[in-house]
Amino acid sequence: MADTTFDLPQLAKYLHLPENQVKKLADRGDLPGRKIKGDWQFAHAEIHHWLEQRIGLSDDRTLASMEDALEKAAPADGQKNIPIAKIIPREAIAVPFPVRTKESAIRSMVQLAANTGYLWDTEKMIEALRKREELHPTALGNGVALLHPRRPMGSILGESFIALGIAPNGVYFGDTGGLTDIFFLICSTDDQMHLRILARLSRIITAEGFLTSLRSLESSDEILALIADTEAEIYPKAEGKP
Repeated sequence: MADTTFDLPQLAKYLHLPENQVKKLADRGDLPGRKIKGDWQFAHAEIHHWLEQRIGLSDDRTLASMEDALEKAAPADGQKNIPIAKIIPREAIAVPFPVRTKESAIRSMVQLAANTGYLWDTEKMIEALRKREELHPTALGNGVALLHPRRPMGSILGESFIALGIAPNGVYFGDTGGLTDIFFLICSTDDQMHLRILARLSRIITAEGFLTSLRSLESSDEILALIADTEAEIYPKAEGKP
């Protein structure tokens, strides 16, 4: 969706929430918006960032609810099920991922993504990731970083996909109090796809035992099998292994 604004009914429909609930959130200052001539207006970019923050702070139950709402809001002709294991190309997985600094991690993750042939402008992506990290670091307290630009970059991507690097020693990547050793780079072509991938990936990495198992693996086939198995537990009706 292009940069635009929602009015109150439009945003309620987009979020699949009752209009009075959206109004209460806005009135309390819990939802980014502004009143123009007495009517609420919401910038799409600000709503997108608000949803990103909610996904990052949510538990599995809330994530499941948000994912359901995002799927309902997806275009009628869009993909309804997005198995994470099927959008991580084998050539976009590096284990071990030998990086020592934040800058080298960003550059190396972008180069890893470029190996797929779906990313056409590496320097533009690197700069976008730097700016995103300056605005708000994507490193989490569990040693995982969910790298992504502030806004999807469909103009330099052939399709949406994820790159994954596992650094054996970890690097300082954000103010988390520890090292980051698992790097996911989310390359999405539009806002809806980005949020749906982010919500689904967040559920996977917070599944019990997933990160411990991931850190013990040594091949892309093992990694994709683990992700597929974890998805099958979270989404019983999801498709099988890649």
